[in-house]
Amino acid sequence: MVDFCRSLTCVETALDKLLSIFLQRFIRHGSLVVTTAGGSRYTFGDGTGPALAVRFTTPSAQRAVLFNPELRLGEAYMDGTFVIDQGSIADVMALLLRQERIGPPRWALPQRAARYLFRRLQQFNLRSRSRRNVAHHYDLDGRLYRLFLDSDQQYSCAYFENADQSLDDAQLAKRRHLAAKLLVQPGNEVLDIGCGWGGLALYLAEVAGAHLTGITLSKEQHTRAQQRAIERGRTQDAVFRLEDYRDVAGNFDRIVSVGMFEHVGVGFYDTFFRRAAELLREDGVFLLHTIGRSSSPSVTNPWIAKYIFPGGYIPALSEALSAIQRSGLVATDVEILQLHYAETLKAWRERFLAHREDVERLYDARFVRMWEFYLASSEMAFRESDMVVFQIQMAKRKGVVPQTRDYIGREEARLRTLENGISKPLRLAGE
Repeated sequence: MVDFCRSLTCVETALDKLLSIFLQRFIRHGSLVVTTAGGSRYTFGDGTGPALAVRFTTPSAQRAVLFNPELRLGEAYMDGTFVIDQGSIADVMALLLRQERIGPPRWALPQRAARYLFRRLQQFNLRSRSRRNVAHHYDLDGRLYRLFLDSDQQYSCAYFENADQSLDDAQLAKRRHLAAKLLVQPGNEVLDIGCGWGGLALYLAEVAGAHLTGITLSKEQHTRAQQRAIERGRTQDAVFRLEDYRDVAGNFDRIVSVGMFEHVGVGFYDTFFRRAAELLREDGVFLLHTIGRSSSPSVTNPWIAKYIFPGGYIPALSEALSAIQRSGLVATDVEILQLHYAETLKAWRERFLAHREDVERLYDARFVRMWEFYLASSEMAFRESDMVVFQIQMAKRKGVVPQTRDYIGREEARLRTLENGISKPLRLAGE
């Protein structure tokens, strides 16, 4: 028994040392104190920035994070075996993502290579699998989203026109910015692929006078979007359907898709854009708003894939544009929103944490920590890493949209005037 305990102590000491060596190599900036499960304390960084302190409560959690950090760090935080003693998980993720890109430890590279090799299989999103993936995230209790989203329930990147803009106003500015790029005219037939809770579709119907068809695979979103159309008297010009993009029939003057392309899967990009090309009329405009990576093609973070967005993938611009070219569509404009999503996620995280007791009543403490990690790590990925948002405008031929981009500002001004003329408020800030 004594020999066993001695051997166990030696193993734990070796793991502590291995963790120390890796973190010493990885953390060059900032100030981080790590307490191991065995009680050893190590300090990393150059002493700049806020002082942060974390600890592992079990050897198994420490070992798991050391050998598979991309998956196990989030799990340890969820389980309460990775504890923040000073600072917050957002501060810790900011520090980690701010470091020089040296990549995961050498022993974790085979796992990453395997994920890249099998990424098409993991994202093989046939209709039934797409429905399950969507239900995993979007069919959660609707009260959860109302706790931290804006009053219009926009669950995608806002568009901050200035640093002091509220989340509600920035989300309204996002809808206006999208509508301006779509050049929506009264009577246009518009398809919204992945319509969420219907906010953008209702905006285009109320402000621009379009006829909307919104599709989603989420039962919760579909039900709420229909209810909102009824409440606002828009059932004739805003129709919502529980339908896959591959099954849509008809033709449309405008197509818009916001925050849905991330769920398509890299193996279905050609299918997605070819279907959009088939649905779009000859003089139509298609606008895609999607999270993207400013670096080369990669893999989905395994923790995000397991707990938050199964089957999801964030594209590099090269992956999206090559599929667009093969579809016969012409990319007419590309805008990259750099830090808008970081600010959006910050607002969501702060609102979520302000209601953490309410969320815990809906679910449990582990769920709260899971979502806090999701919102914090996502925010810092947009703030410190290679995550951005692409808005890609497409048509079937040249000359459909104006040759210079100044029309966007003119359209936004026109839409703002139309918003002011609507007697029923489009949003009630803070409600």
